[in-house]
Amino acid sequence: MSGIRVMAEALEIKLEDTREWLEQETISVVVPLKAEGRRLLDDVKAKLNDVLETSDKLLDAAERKIAKGSRKTYRRAKVMYKLARNISEIIDEVTIPDEISQETLHTLCEELGKTLTKVGRERWKWFPVISPYFIMDRRRFDVALKRAMDSLEEIRSFSSDKYTKAKAVEDAFSTIDKLHESLSELDKVEKHKKKTELRRGVLEKKIEENRQKITAIQGQSEIVELAQINEKVEELKKKVKHSLRYLQKPFLKFQSLVLSSSYSLFLDETKKLNEYLSNSFEAFATEEKGYPMLKRILQKMDDAMAQGKLKLKKSRLRKAKDQADDILHKNALLSLHQSCKEALSKKQQLSTSGIITKSRNELAQLQKNLRDLQKRKELLDSRGTVLEKKIKENFEKIEDQKRELEKIILELTNNKVQVLL
Repeated sequence: MSGIRVMAEALEIKLEDTREWLEQETISVVVPLKAEGRRLLDDVKAKLNDVLETSDKLLDAAERKIAKGSRKTYRRAKVMYKLARNISEIIDEVTIPDEISQETLHTLCEELGKTLTKVGRERWKWFPVISPYFIMDRRRFDVALKRAMDSLEEIRSFSSDKYTKAKAVEDAFSTIDKLHESLSELDKVEKHKKKTELRRGVLEKKIEENRQKITAIQGQSEIVELAQINEKVEELKKKVKHSLRYLQKPFLKFQSLVLSSSYSLFLDETKKLNEYLSNSFEAFATEEKGYPMLKRILQKMDDAMAQGKLKLKKSRLRKAKDQADDILHKNALLSLHQSCKEALSKKQQLSTSGIITKSRNELAQLQKNLRDLQKRKELLDSRGTVLEKKIKENFEKIEDQKRELEKIILELTNNKVQVLL
């Protein structure tokens, strides 16, 4: 065989040539064992036929006695007739295999053992009922049953003792088949992984293209300017919130008073009060110069406190009055108000420009596409991890099977062999 190389330490044999080589190496052991196994199977078959034959004779003898109608033997003949028929049916269920292998021998021993045990139980149960009649027929049956049991013990002993070398060869062949299956499975998984990696590469390219387009749009002067003004707006929001921090709780209590009709405000004042509680920056930035609405709200809130309708804790009241006084009489927020108005106006101007609207739509679509692509890539990454694990497990299984095969071959042939995959 061209797939065999003799090395200094071991024979190197390709996996596809291993079965044929091993068959040749073990033929002198396996063939005689198979022949002996066949002889034992034929013997079992013959012994079972003898049991069937003696059972048929029991049946014939019973029929003759039944036909005579003797009161002495009629009932016993009926029992024997039923027994013989049952035994024949039980024996007929046994299948003698055509192929000799450890599996077929083991299966036969298991099934035949159960069958003969069942026949023995029937015999033990009914022969005392039939006694003392049909003595010769019963003796012939007992002899046939004993010989069948002896034949079973012989093949059972052969299967568990002599046949072990042939079983080792069968195990080697089974391991060869498993190796082929494992290699085929590994090949399929590796091809699947390769396809996954190709798809992953395509996705990575698309993701990079999307990112470049997003960067290009974000780099446009109008977009950059809008981003800068948005940052400024965020800073101003914090400043407004800080500048009105001691008025938030009073505003909330004042709103409750107004809603409960305990204190009256004009509709525009009520609306502005709600705005200061929900979005203080926009409420402040949309005020006219000098923020008159805020001042009116503060004045009326001060009136409500003077009337005892709006009550605050002493420490909270002092801080609120100080902050309100700064706004009403010291114009503490003039500079901040001007900055807020300018920032909001610039943001609105940029946000409604045609270039920004178009760029924003393009950017939103690109970002959506990017998220979709990244999700698909994550799925492929996850699948790739699973496939990588499967490949590793397959390699380990193949190595285990290869070592097992080489070990069996060494024990069978006394040859150190390296199986080439």
